[in-house]
Amino acid sequence: MTAVGGIVTGTETVEYIRYRVPAAGGGEFEAAYARAGVQLAAAQQCVEFELSRCDEEPEAYILRIVWTSAEDHLTGFRGGEHFARFFAEIKPYVSNIEEMRHYSRTSVVGRGGSVPTLYAWLGGAEALDRLTQAFYTEVLKDDLLYPLFKDMDEHHPHYVALWLGEVFGGPDSYSSSRGDYRHMVARHLGKHITEPQRRRWVSLMMDAADAVGLPGDPSFRAAFASYIEWGTRLAEINSQPGREAYDAPIPQWGWGVMPPYRG
Repeated sequence: MTAVGGIVTGTETVEYIRYRVPAAGGGEFEAAYARAGVQLAAAQQCVEFELSRCDEEPEAYILRIVWTSAEDHLTGFRGGEHFARFFAEIKPYVSNIEEMRHYSRTSVVGRGGSVPTLYAWLGGAEALDRLTQAFYTEVLKDDLLYPLFKDMDEHHPHYVALWLGEVFGGPDSYSSSRGDYRHMVARHLGKHITEPQRRRWVSLMMDAADAVGLPGDPSFRAAFASYIEWGTRLAEINSQPGREAYDAPIPQWGWGVMPPYRG
């Protein structure tokens, strides 16, 4: 894995292991993997894992493990300190394996509609426009931030609303009309943003969220604050001398999760 401008990218691989375990032994099998999972959770090469049981055929199981890379799995994990204890737990079930392969992610990915996006939860485009208008009205009154924004385009609040909308799961209005992630990074180059300025930006944004009545439930505000903190820290980093624009996917922020970066 590599770090690009503070963003972690890599060549994650998804391993699927299909088991067929007699129904009477399912409880012991799941218990063994619960113990083995302790080693997966401790392994730096493991991103996440999940064991699922088939509803129609209770004897069928699928274990999904996301590794940082196939090499990290086959060399790093298997040659590391956690493998022996992991294998000791699942060894009795090796003969029950029907398939064990690595798969690469594709660009086909999405979320279903059972859980609303942050964009929908906060009220959509109209709410974000109210938010950014209220926010930049206060920014231009603030002695610490005014020097950074005194020459901003009159449409800048709307552009930021478009960006936030796309980040929070709304339409791709920013990328289709303004540009990609590189374009956003370029807007911060050479600005020399200081830590006090970044903190004031965060503070005024939180005040604006209250002022325009964005949802106040803890789950939403935690996700909202998480992105604001993450995004402003990257903006500060990218504004320092010597930084250059770089490519990365536009983040897709969700409920309590970091955005997945998949090339």
